[in-house]
Amino acid sequence: MTGGVSRRHFVAMAGAAAAGARARPLRGIFPIMQSPFSESGALDLEALAGQVRFLDRCGAHGAVWPQLASEWETLTEKERMDGAAAIAAAARGLKLALVLGVQSPEPAAAIRYAKQAERLGADAVISLPPSNQEQPGAVLEYYKQVGAATALPLFAQAVGKMSPDLLLEMYWAIPTLRYVKDEAGQPLERIEKLKEGSGGQLKVFSGSHGRTLVEEMRSGFSGSMPAAAFADLYAQTWDLWQAGRRREAMEMHGRTLVVLTDMGLYGMEGLKYPLVLRGVFPTWKARKKETAAALNERGRRAIQEALEFAKPYLRA
Repeated sequence: MTGGVSRRHFVAMAGAAAAGARARPLRGIFPIMQSPFSESGALDLEALAGQVRFLDRCGAHGAVWPQLASEWETLTEKERMDGAAAIAAAARGLKLALVLGVQSPEPAAAIRYAKQAERLGADAVISLPPSNQEQPGAVLEYYKQVGAATALPLFAQAVGKMSPDLLLEMYWAIPTLRYVKDEAGQPLERIEKLKEGSGGQLKVFSGSHGRTLVEEMRSGFSGSMPAAAFADLYAQTWDLWQAGRRREAMEMHGRTLVVLTDMGLYGMEGLKYPLVLRGVFPTWKARKKETAAALNERGRRAIQEALEFAKPYLRA
């Protein structure tokens, strides 16, 4: 390692320590919240706030909004600002940590979202890369601007062609970047390089509905960001594993996979329908156009049966 690189690493580490000195460690199950819409298609702020309280009762360790499973691209800037404010108000005094999504095709808008997140008292921000940029240099520059906007810890959500080398370059260049939600390539194959290249300091979360959660915990992932409807099953799997009760954790994860199979067949509506059944959402209306099957009567019946199967293990 050359002297120039060493100095760069030292400055990045010192800056990260200063930015994160007051931040609590973020670990565990951080569900991606779904966006509830009324029958008229408006964002339902009351149901959005109720989802935060639901996740806290489930024992989730954090809550994240708005990301891909939140249909963030369908939301206006005003809806995002109003939604973030409603979520932050609902989270005040609860145990779970709050991570607000700030991605935008335009860095200036992402910076506005990040600054609002800091004003609202969020614990961290998360950003997808800009969808209109794939070149590594442009992605790095985008994250530099977002990371410099506040002192909040930054999650980079890795998708598409974001390589471990790019993520590590971002880590060393952006003092606030402390976490990655890795959905690019095969995260179980990438985590060792990310850990080694960051001296164990870059913390990795998974996505993809936590399907491989048990193996991720074996591999040292810091957490998972599944959908919200069955957050209590995921949270119990995590808590049991951390307590050394591995067989019980695997049994709980098996139950999660049963409900996930039925829920996952029907796209965004399938993610929302269990929240209707659990009294969190008034409708399962979605804005995002889906390639998945429509949630028909057979699908609703299957999800209802899955919920009945899981009912003895639910917390909320």
